[in-house]
Amino acid sequence: MIKTVIFDLGKVIIPFDFKRGYQALEKFCQYPAAEIPKRIGSTDLVKRFETGLVEPEDFVAQLSAILDLHIGYDQFCQVWSSIFLPDPLIPETMLEGISRRYRLLLLSNTNAIHFQMIEQNYPLFRHFHDRILSYRVRAMKPSPVIYREAIARAACLPEECFYTDDILDFVAGAKREGIDAVQFESCTQIQQELASRGVQWE
Repeated sequence: MIKTVIFDLGKVIIPFDFKRGYQALEKFCQYPAAEIPKRIGSTDLVKRFETGLVEPEDFVAQLSAILDLHIGYDQFCQVWSSIFLPDPLIPETMLEGISRRYRLLLLSNTNAIHFQMIEQNYPLFRHFHDRILSYRVRAMKPSPVIYREAIARAACLPEECFYTDDILDFVAGAKREGIDAVQFESCTQIQQELASRGVQWE
């Protein structure tokens, strides 16, 4: 019996497109949008930021140095968060219904800038009982550490947790910890997966 439902964030609840962010950053530096991810990817800065090893202000300062960015902190946060699209992939009514009957958790590799923006702009996250975030836990999927933290906060057995993520490696990581996990393909597919396990939200 499922007692806790756990969702990934990006491309499961909220769609995103990194190209939007690179195109927005292009206006503030000398590098074209296609070059920006290559320069960022040549460092481990984003990984350190998403595991909480770099504070937001330091991240912006270091990234600005890498890209020779000329932009203020607040404006950077807006540009950096422009990757997210407005329409959720999972309806709020479904999340609200699940949260009334089960424990509802969020499990995400993310960072302090993105998540602050997410909470400000998508009120549906108020339905989650807890959030297991890489920058707070200081571990990223598929590390066992972050899944074990999710299980602890679920307050039930691993097999009593249902989890969905769009990235197959992260689904596999959850399964290795005993969680009932499936790869996210669509809202309809996840509704079918949940219904087959007796999970109700209406």
